[in-house]
Amino acid sequence: MDNSLQGKNILVTGASRGIGQAIAVHCASLGANVAGLATRTSNLDATAAAIQELGGEFLGLEGDISLAATATDAIAAVIEKWGTLDGLVANAGITRDNLLLRMTQEDFDAVINTNLGGSFHLLKAATKPMLRNKGGSIIFIGSVVATTGNPGQANYCAAKAGLHGLARSAAIELGSRNITVNVIAPGFIATDMTDKLPEAAKEAMTSHIALKRPGTPEDIAGLSAFLLGPSGSYITGQVMLVDGGLSLA
Repeated sequence: MDNSLQGKNILVTGASRGIGQAIAVHCASLGANVAGLATRTSNLDATAAAIQELGGEFLGLEGDISLAATATDAIAAVIEKWGTLDGLVANAGITRDNLLLRMTQEDFDAVINTNLGGSFHLLKAATKPMLRNKGGSIIFIGSVVATTGNPGQANYCAAKAGLHGLARSAAIELGSRNITVNVIAPGFIATDMTDKLPEAAKEAMTSHIALKRPGTPEDIAGLSAFLLGPSGSYITGQVMLVDGGLSLA
């Protein structure tokens, strides 16, 4: 087994399914202790079972990431259990899609407050223990649509694009303390959420991908583990597209 994350304590939000679950399980397979955050701890049962099958340690946490208290409480729980926080993957997010003229202020605010505001809360809460430890790695899970735009997702694209500036500014501020901050921007990834799309829509999306296939959650998990581990320690302030060439179209 690759032990590149052996003994690292990592918090992954949105760890109940899809990309977040894949990241949590992959990090555990590399030796990390993993805390997973979801809206309800019962949603984390499958993630917990997969990690325990690997012989890893898992801590299930719940809360609404749009609230600052959720971030502070989650990170406090990690430190109480394992002593330190070495890595954070801010993956959780929501969608409230609609065309711009039909989008309500409530739906716009909900996506901004959760996807961008939640990442800010987590960043701020994680920074304090990482500063004490003189090191750490923070990853925001963004989206290729932050670069390309997408009709019906003005709120989502705006929130994900905001992560670019947040990560770059934080990387400059925190670099002298050996804390890295990066964004991974997935393209069309095959998850239970995208499986619900009509076949015609999935085929249309795939036709624009240079590799002619959707990505998998494991594609994102591999890069996440790289950035969290020693091999990624000299990479910071970057936005990394993992889209199979979708953004080239």
